[in-house]
Amino acid sequence: MQGSGNELSSKAEWRAWLSAERASISPEQRAEEALKLAEAASGLPGGVVCGYVPFGDEPGSLALLDALRARGSRVLLPVIAPVAGPLDWAEYTGPETLTPGRLRGILEPSGARLGVTAVEGADLVLLPALAVDHGGVRLGRGAGHYDRSLVFASPGTELVAVVRDSEFVNQLPVQSHDVPMTGALTPGQGLVRLPV
Repeated sequence: MQGSGNELSSKAEWRAWLSAERASISPEQRAEEALKLAEAASGLPGGVVCGYVPFGDEPGSLALLDALRARGSRVLLPVIAPVAGPLDWAEYTGPETLTPGRLRGILEPSGARLGVTAVEGADLVLLPALAVDHGGVRLGRGAGHYDRSLVFASPGTELVAVVRDSEFVNQLPVQSHDVPMTGALTPGQGLVRLPV
């Protein structure tokens, strides 16, 4: 990334800067990072994992989800409701069961909906993020779906933001509704536990 982001003070400024930086990443770098993230799956905790299907320039790939399934984890993926609110969930049973979701570009599982409280049974939740800081503050895209969903997670559930190494930053702006992350997953460092 160009610059450090230290001069940014608002979430909107961070989102704009990080989005521009992501747009400059080559397809080759994206593929290499996705492979490393999939390889890191063996070191992740959890018999039940809530994940997500990366879209656009988000780091990761279906290979991470498939690696989790191959090691025996049950993988749940989000389903975005038609109205703003918490995410619904459905089990991921392979790439062939993914269908276009309500929002353009997002793939969702086609299986039975498990309800918004399905996240309660997860040992690990992998979250998309534009960045996460060393104190556990996660910067998402701003829709708030995950902040509204994580209230259903059980105490002790691992909450891990998936970011590029350059998106694991010193400090981000925080708001009272932000749910702190317990870890960051990056291509270069694997799982990093955070002091939350």
